[in-house]
Amino acid sequence: MNLIKSETRITLATKITILRLLMTPVFVLIAIYYINSVRDGHADEKLRWIAAMVFLITCATDALDGYIARVCNDRTKLGTLLDPIADKVLLLSGLIVLTGSWGNCFNPHIPVWYVLLVISRDLILTVGTVIIHMVHGQAEVKPRIVGKIATFFQMGLILWVLFSWPPGSFEWILWMATAFTLVSMVLYLIDGVHQLEKGHTHVVSPPAT
Repeated sequence: MNLIKSETRITLATKITILRLLMTPVFVLIAIYYINSVRDGHADEKLRWIAAMVFLITCATDALDGYIARVCNDRTKLGTLLDPIADKVLLLSGLIVLTGSWGNCFNPHIPVWYVLLVISRDLILTVGTVIIHMVHGQAEVKPRIVGKIATFFQMGLILWVLFSWPPGSFEWILWMATAFTLVSMVLYLIDGVHQLEKGHTHVVSPPAT
């Protein structure tokens, strides 16, 4: 059984997670330079490919740091805190850059409504966690396979746009990503309600006088 160590030392897995955080603004900057080149009328396709490769490599570090932490049995509180933050920062940055007026520089591009759905789910999860922590004293966010699948399809959407692959299959990936994002949001809400109910059942009434 893998245990989360309490110390906050910087392990190899945590260093890779930090690298993922640092690579995210690099990806965003290159993508914005490409968007500006399209708007100036001379699209620099080299920048698009570089942005795609940076994003792909950054996604690969997500699997790498988790693998190292499991194999070396070297999970720390700092690593478990930074890892989901790095994932969210990378994915939300990619989704936002590739949608709206910026996204129109790509074909296909990610619709605004899907980005709003992802942001709404993450806001609900964050606010719900805070409420449960305030009411119950602690909150537990259970990782679910549905959430991991939703993340996989989100990464696929971003890579599909960056590599400018044929738009025919893009709609299918978009609807799969939408379905798993919605299901994961519902499951997180159910978990939150159960935790709140569990907190209320453990409230001890004061003795009668």
